[in-house]
Amino acid sequence: MGNRQTFLVHIVENQNATWQGDVTWLDEEKKESFRSLLELIKLMDMAVGACGEEG
Repeated sequence: MGNRQTFLVHIVENQNATWQGDVTWLDEEKKESFRSLLELIKLMDMAVGACGEEG
């Protein structure tokens, strides 16, 4: 099975047809802000990829 991460996504607002907010990695207690859905997906993809490099 693949790498697993748990994220908490907090959408602060929806502006210019996309989301802005914060994403928290619950396993690492790390928090990042994002300005678009694409940025959120990239942050999550990097987190899952980084987890795979460690394991």
